[in-house]
Amino acid sequence: MKPTALLFDLDGTITDSAEGIIHSVRYALNKQGKEIPDDCQLTSFIGPPLAESFQTVCQLKEEEIAQAILDYREYYQKKGLFESQLYPDIPKLLAALQQLNLPLYVATSKPEKFARQLLAHYHLTDYFGGIYGASLDGTRAKKSTVIAYALEQAEIDPTETTIMIGDRSHDILGASENGLKSIGVLYGFGTSEELRKAGADKLVSSPLEILSCITEK
Repeated sequence: MKPTALLFDLDGTITDSAEGIIHSVRYALNKQGKEIPDDCQLTSFIGPPLAESFQTVCQLKEEEIAQAILDYREYYQKKGLFESQLYPDIPKLLAALQQLNLPLYVATSKPEKFARQLLAHYHLTDYFGGIYGASLDGTRAKKSTVIAYALEQAEIDPTETTIMIGDRSHDILGASENGLKSIGVLYGFGTSEELRKAGADKLVSSPLEILSCITEK
């Protein structure tokens, strides 16, 4: 695909963050005395903006969503952030891409503050020219908005030679809305059907397949 820059999603693409996110959602719902969804529904929280998931999955009201987000973050910043693990070969992939002199960035729906903390925890910060995420006040939450923000801050022209890499439809649709190509990863939390329907240009089953995908002639 011969890219000139790569944007990476974080949760479900670089890190398997399911445990921490699910524990944080349960904590938030328990504090409000709400029913806890099943594991499949809880997993759907990984990727989309929190407010959207609390509304669509849990049918919370506006004022309940605001409190749920505060409660979620109370647990997440103390414990949930680090209840995660890197996907196999991620450091190897990033090192190989760096050797190719490809500019790498992170564009995530996770609040930027937490994204920076998590990448520092895994000693990955230096691989990226910029780490861009959602704002804590919710004004920058939608994935297409985060991607647009990343492109602006990194001074990247939005062209098809910039590729967004992610595991959910939000990543793929956000890329398309910004005029970018996309690679959908199947080792995260999205399905092949979801990613294809969203319009992913390529699908890969492992991190190292990303390298093969972008270096193929």
